[in-house]
Amino acid sequence: MSRGIELKNLSKSFGAKLAVDDISLSIGSGEIFGLLGPNGAGKTTTLKMLAGILQPSGGARSICGFDLEQSPTQAKQCLGFIPDDPFIYEKLSGREFLRLVARLYGCPDKGLELRVEELIDRFETQEWIDRRAESYSHGMRQKTVLAATLLHQPKVYLIDEPLVGLDPASIILVKQIFQEEAKKGCSLLISTHTLSLAESVCHRIGIIANGRLAALGTLEELMELSQHRHQDLESLYLEFTRSNEQ
Repeated sequence: MSRGIELKNLSKSFGAKLAVDDISLSIGSGEIFGLLGPNGAGKTTTLKMLAGILQPSGGARSICGFDLEQSPTQAKQCLGFIPDDPFIYEKLSGREFLRLVARLYGCPDKGLELRVEELIDRFETQEWIDRRAESYSHGMRQKTVLAATLLHQPKVYLIDEPLVGLDPASIILVKQIFQEEAKKGCSLLISTHTLSLAESVCHRIGIIANGRLAALGTLEELMELSQHRHQDLESLYLEFTRSNEQ
C-alpha cells in the first residue's frame, strides 16, 4: 500500500508548551484514519502541520511522497483541507466561492461549471447557494467548504471535525463521500470527537492525549491492547486518554 500521508517524529511547541510530542504515523492510499482525543490533545495542531499552515518544531511530514519542506507546492496540490471552522468569503455567494477555489487550484475551465453543478446537487444546496455567505449557518458553510474541497479531486484529505452543524441526512451523505473517496485510492485523516463516525468509517484509529499517540490500530487491535478488554470505542477512548494523563 502506497503512503498518502507520513509523519516522522513530528513535534510542535508553543513556548514551553509541547502540543505535539514525537508522533510517527503512516496512512496508506485508500485508508480512512480517525484521530481521536480530548480538547487540547494536539489533533488540530497535527492537521495544521500536515496542511503546511504551521511549521513543526521537529520531525518530517510528507503528502503523496512529497516532503513539505522540500516540495511544498507539489505536496499541497495533492491536498484537500477542511478546517474545524469553515471559512468562506462573506461577500461571495457559495457558487462564487466554489468557482474561486477551483481557479485557485488551477482546475480547467472546461467542465468546471458542470462539476460545480454536480456538487451543488449532491449537497442539496440549490436553495441558498446563490446567497451571500454572510447569511449562512454553520452547517451551510460546512457543506460549501466540503463541496469546494472535492472540486480539484485531491489524493489526500485532512478533515477537522467534519460533522459539526450538519443535519442527519447530510451526515449520512458525508460518510458516503468519505468512503467513496477511499475506494478511489485517496487517503483521509479525520480528526473528530464523534466516536460513532470513527467507528463507522475509519479503517484505523489513533487516540491522542497530551500530544502523544496513546493507542493506534484497528478497533479490534485496540480491544486487544485494552487492559480491561473493552469492546466499544467509547470505553477504549476513556481508558487510553485517562491512562495517558496519569
